[in-house]
Amino acid sequence: MSELVHVHADTPQPRRIAKAADALRAGQIVAYPTDSSYGLACAMGDKDAMERIRQIRGLDRDHFFTLVCRDLSEIAQYAKVENTSFRLLKSATPGAYTFILKASKQVPNWLAHPKRKTIGIRVPGHPVARAIVEALGEPFMTVTAATDDDRSLSEAGEVREAFGRRIDLIVDAGATGVEPTTVVDLTGDVPEILRAGKGGAQAIGLGEGETG
Repeated sequence: MSELVHVHADTPQPRRIAKAADALRAGQIVAYPTDSSYGLACAMGDKDAMERIRQIRGLDRDHFFTLVCRDLSEIAQYAKVENTSFRLLKSATPGAYTFILKASKQVPNWLAHPKRKTIGIRVPGHPVARAIVEALGEPFMTVTAATDDDRSLSEAGEVREAFGRRIDLIVDAGATGVEPTTVVDLTGDVPEILRAGKGGAQAIGLGEGETG
C-alpha cells in the first residue's frame, strides 16, 4: 500500500512535511488535504507524474490540473494579473478558491489550456497544503482525489482504499470537508463565478448578480 504520513492538521510537523516535498521532487504522487477535500499532487513540469495521475483518475486531456502557489506574488509569475483583479485576489488568498487566469509565458504550452491559454491557480488556506508548497519552494500541480463516480474523498483512509499502491504517499491530517472550491474566472472584464463552492462570493466582494 501507499505510505501513510500522519501530520497535525493545524501545526504540521516540518520533518513530515519535508518528506512530502521530497516525494514530489522525486517524481512521486502525493495525496494531501486541501480546503475542500483530499487532492492528488505532483511536481510542476513532471509530465510523467501528471500522466500517472490522469490514468489513476481516469481523466481525459480536457481535464486540466490546478497550480498550487504559495502567495499572490507567485501567482503573478505564472499568470497575467490585471490591476482590476489584484484586489480580489488579495482578499481571497489564501482560501477555498480556484482562479482561472491567463497564463504567462512562464507556463509551458502543454500545461495551459491549449485554446484559451489559461490556467487554474489556488493559494490554499489549509495549513498542511500551505506547508507542503512552502517546503517545496515552488508551485505543484493538483487535481481532486475522487472515485470513478467523481465522489470527492475526505479522509486519508478513503484515499488509500481507492488508490492503494497507485499513489506513493498520503499525508494524513484527518478529515476534510467535501465541498469544492469556488471557481472564479478572471480572464474577462468582469469576474465570473463558474462554480459556487466553499469560498463565498460576498467574501471576495462579488454580489449575487455577479456570480455568472
